[in-house]
Amino acid sequence: MGRRKLGFWQWVAVVLVKPVLTVWTRRTWRGMEHLRQDGPVIIVPNHISHADPLVCAHFVYDAGRWPQFLGKASVFKVPVLGRILHWCRQIPVERGTVDAVKSLDALVAALNEGGAVIIYPEGTISREPDLWPMKGKTGAARLALATGAPVVPVAMWGPERIFDPRTTRINLRPRIPVTVVAGPPIDLSRWAGATPTRQVLEEMTDVIMLRLRDTLAEIRGGTPPPLWQRPTRSQTDRQRPEKTV
Repeated sequence: MGRRKLGFWQWVAVVLVKPVLTVWTRRTWRGMEHLRQDGPVIIVPNHISHADPLVCAHFVYDAGRWPQFLGKASVFKVPVLGRILHWCRQIPVERGTVDAVKSLDALVAALNEGGAVIIYPEGTISREPDLWPMKGKTGAARLALATGAPVVPVAMWGPERIFDPRTTRINLRPRIPVTVVAGPPIDLSRWAGATPTRQVLEEMTDVIMLRLRDTLAEIRGGTPPPLWQRPTRSQTDRQRPEKTV
């Protein structure tokens, strides 16, 4: 969906948000040619800050596509706000419920309409101490397998200077440097037509996350660490100090 086909509320969002970001950030955009102008695409960014969805949306919009994010279904039930999100073509997602399958159907429908769907494969802001990517969840892989849409990695560095999740400090000064780089679509052809077993989805997800990590390393420099693994519940319990009586 190109920017010329935007509806009223989409234009309102652009008019309100883009001028603020234009002043707030000093942007380096690269790889926009990998976000094709027409047809479905799954965009997988790294997640380093509460500010990075705005930066990612700005990048995708400047590349000529309308960004369609996933949002908690409960937000879409808020009066007025929920309707505006629908009108802006954002996608409600049910998490941890039997309705989660409906969320996949909504994503498939958006891609069938030629949308540019943005999925954070980590599912949350990175917990890695230096904000390198973590092991991903399988939603993007499942969607790629169901639709065959290309998966494009989009690596960002700089939004953490706007809002650093490690310190929860917001920086309001103008012209904060942000860099966003889109890489070529990830080659997932070896799994085309495969049954979406846990092993298949995890293998695809690891390939996606490693490409995203390596694209981020092109921005940051240096050697990236292995994908950070979330501690299991048992590991977390072992790290807690024992209670004494």
